Amino acid sequence: MVSNWYKVSRGLYQMPTAKITAALLDKLEPGAILWDTEVRGLGARCSARGITFIFKAREPIGGRQVLMTIGQRGRGDYGIDDARKVATGWRLMIRDNQDPRTAQTDPAEVMTVSELCDAYIKAAPTLLISRAGRAKKETTLHTDKSRIEAHIKPLLGKLLVPVVTQADIETFMQRVASGATKKPRSKGRGNPAKGGKGTASRTVGLLGAIFSYAVKRKLRADNPVRGVVRFADQRKERRLTPEEYKALGAGLAKAVEDKVNPYGIAAVRFLALTGWRRGEAVNLKWTDIDAARRTVTLGDTKTGRSIRPLANTALDTIKDLPRRAGNPFVFPATKGEGAISNLPRLFDVIRTKGELPEDITSHVLRHSVASLASDAGLSEATIAGLLGHKLGTITSRYTHSADAVMLKAADTVADMVLGLMGEVKAVGEVVNLDERRA
Repeated sequence: MVSNWYKVSRGLYQMPTAKITAALLDKLEPGAILWDTEVRGLGARCSARGITFIFKAREPIGGRQVLMTIGQRGRGDYGIDDARKVATGWRLMIRDNQDPRTAQTDPAEVMTVSELCDAYIKAAPTLLISRAGRAKKETTLHTDKSRIEAHIKPLLGKLLVPVVTQADIETFMQRVASGATKKPRSKGRGNPAKGGKGTASRTVGLLGAIFSYAVKRKLRADNPVRGVVRFADQRKERRLTPEEYKALGAGLAKAVEDKVNPYGIAAVRFLALTGWRRGEAVNLKWTDIDAARRTVTLGDTKTGRSIRPLANTALDTIKDLPRRAGNPFVFPATKGEGAISNLPRLFDVIRTKGELPEDITSHVLRHSVASLASDAGLSEATIAGLLGHKLGTITSRYTHSADAVMLKAADTVADMVLGLMGEVKAVGEVVNLDERRA
């Protein structure tokens, strides 16, 4: 808090310091100067004509200390943020041995972190390349947007890009880990903003990509995320226990009784039988399926084009679903021509009806299928082919359809899942896991 205001014409070193705000500027008396604590060198000088923003170069220019005028507050809607941007730009010029008096600095040239994030998201679909060598997928961008809005903008959004330090990033990571940005689930759509070390580490990873983009655009010279030690990822590869599989089967049965969205029920059952990624199932189209060969061709997955074998039970789950006129998706939205959009919520409904723990997600279903396949003695390459991992993405060797080995593997794992859920096959036989293993 600034308490004493000095009326002096010289002696700039004696002036008080604080974060410059509109409220403090309104209290300044003629002759007083307030130095900003956010951007070093920025000051606000009060005179009979109003507030003038000034900049004092701490490093000598041409062997002399220099004091420069930035602009008058309120003239042309010139505000505090504009002054901070200009002062930051001048500081960067001085650092690069340039004289800011010889060039004009446009406030728009200095972005805030919030503006940088918006530019990053806008450029991502066409300019940014993922580690897999392709532009980021829409689902990944959706996650990026959520992390930006929930964590990055609230804590770092107002900072100017060039002045963000490694210490700022480390403080940000600690605050997210401690739950500073955590929010409960709101009514209706939308996921809650989660805190914790895992969320903090993954969001800092996103920040690294965002600031790499800033470096490429020459918005700053270095990446402040580089060198920040993140928390170890404690994510456990959870799998369903036999009891939890039985509870999932019960949850699906109750959902049918309670007339929950049938497409949502079918989608969750399909995920349990196949271990597919949620986005792959959501975006599955009827034209992707070759029912005669029990083969699905996915053109745009996380690992590129992929041909998947389809278990008989998985095919039975979807083949009788009513097709919506004009809608190409196997699991369509309630209205319109798009795919089902609320599958996470429907999954939670089924999970709750089965009284399953909250840590059960569609990813747990995927890992459970992989674990059951391993239990059945299937090879790593076969398991990868079932799940669409890069190692097992079926390439030219399976140009048109999956072979008998892959189809048998898909049936084996799906029947194991079916037995664990306690479901009855069409022939009236309950699949027994122990018998199948024997």
